[in-house]
Amino acid sequence: MKTQSILYLLLLINFVCFSQRNDNPKIDSLLHEIKTLPEDTSKVNTLIVLGTLYLDSDIKEALKYGNQARDLSEKVNFRKGLGFARKLLGIGNAYNDNYYEADIQFKEALKSFESIDFKDGIANILNNLGSLNFVLGNDTKSIEYHLKSLNVSMETKNKFRIATNLSNIGTVYSNKTATTDKAINYFLRALPILEEINYTDGIGTVTLNIGEIYFNKGMYDSALTFFKTSIKMYQGTADAAVALSYVGEIYAERNDFENAFIYHNQAVEVTEKLGAQQYLAQSLLSLAKTQRKKGDLLKAIEIYKKAQKISEEIKARQEIKKSYESLAECYAEVGDFKNAYAYKTLLISIKDTLYNNNERKVIQQLQFNFDIHDKETLAREQALQELQKQREQINTIQKNKIINYAAAFSFVLILIISGVTLRFFQIRKTKRIIEEEKARSENLLLNILPKEVAEELKIKGESKARNFDQVTVLFTDFKDFTSIAETLSPQELVAEINTCFKAFDQIITKYGIEKIKTIGDSYMAAGGLGSKSLTSAKDVVTAGMEMQEFMLS
Repeated sequence: MKTQSILYLLLLINFVCFSQRNDNPKIDSLLHEIKTLPEDTSKVNTLIVLGTLYLDSDIKEALKYGNQARDLSEKVNFRKGLGFARKLLGIGNAYNDNYYEADIQFKEALKSFESIDFKDGIANILNNLGSLNFVLGNDTKSIEYHLKSLNVSMETKNKFRIATNLSNIGTVYSNKTATTDKAINYFLRALPILEEINYTDGIGTVTLNIGEIYFNKGMYDSALTFFKTSIKMYQGTADAAVALSYVGEIYAERNDFENAFIYHNQAVEVTEKLGAQQYLAQSLLSLAKTQRKKGDLLKAIEIYKKAQKISEEIKARQEIKKSYESLAECYAEVGDFKNAYAYKTLLISIKDTLYNNNERKVIQQLQFNFDIHDKETLAREQALQELQKQREQINTIQKNKIINYAAAFSFVLILIISGVTLRFFQIRKTKRIIEEEKARSENLLLNILPKEVAEELKIKGESKARNFDQVTVLFTDFKDFTSIAETLSPQELVAEINTCFKAFDQIITKYGIEKIKTIGDSYMAAGGLGSKSLTSAKDVVTAGMEMQEFMLS
């Protein structure tokens, strides 16, 4: 029943602080208003608010208005609006489990806010990136982003964000048993700040998280103190039911069933009143657990069945699993093995479903980790690997030299002259191998990357990203290639294409144009990547015309 609401709270900060439905009058009002607004910053802000209102009800609509806000922000050069539009797109994609796109949008939002030194926005986006990585299971990266966000928040002395960052870091650390002490430390640092700014929801969440850690450690007195504070802060809300249920279980552990049922019944009552079905299912499961501990198995079965029904209606898989598991055990304890077997079968089924969902999430995580490496990075890695192989070959050869020299000294004097002569030819051969490998590696680099980038990779081992203000791209394609290919053998076809592409290489080299790649019969090059950027368009057009002349000759 762990709660981590503060961790995700800042995803929606600066937009809206309450849930929305499609029939919300605010949405209708904005839809009407937006038709009359001019194409300026006020319309950007309205589009962002409108998209945010759709986040809890229609992600497709939220993304639609986020894209419109982004496009208009770029059109009117509204950097702050662009940052918030990108943030909205990041949230929408995160809600859709499109983590790779969410990561891109958040990072673009960060760039926009950094370009205008909007520190509040910077801190917010860093926090969102931390939350995204936490969802993906990248705890180390999550901590890194949250700490960066904390540093910016401390610069601006924004107490709300400082407290939230501290709480978020505590939440990540609470994810592992070995770091729960660190989690408590961060939660306790956040707590007085939340109390100072009187942020009751934040106090409720932090004290609930601390209470849960102490509960799991069996430190019930400490847990009770924090749970009761959480209940006070969350009074009248569904979140209070979580702490109420925990307190009920603590009293049950002490065999104080009278007080245990008081708290359990309060949890059930508040969730029923608010119509919070998932919280209600959790409260019923906790109540049934206490009935079972008391020894009233029939009453426990009755309550577990209520929790099962609600959980199945709302498709809350974890609660369904707990219901099936507990019912199977209770029926076995009362000797009703038929029902015990039936629920055991259902439990196996839901476990398979949960396993498949977890497996899907793992695949999404792996896909995210792969996608963040773009093609350029992969190409550089391949080039660097080739250089590393070359270095290893040189090292191996040098080691062989030492071995050969040592062996040579063991020969009799009369064989020294012949050994030296042989060594001379070996060195010449080795030098030729090294030179060939070096040339092959350099050709590989030049074939993958522009010359300047390749040189930088060889010297420094890395290359900085470059911006080009004016680039002209050339694409070629052979007309009727498919029909021509059918009349030639594979060898003839490859030879024809090779002849043409070699000629194209000579032409673009003459005009200082960089070849980007070839795919099948397509040839792609770009001008303006070097020193002749001012004449790149003319050079590329001229090169293209020479290619046409070559094909006609």
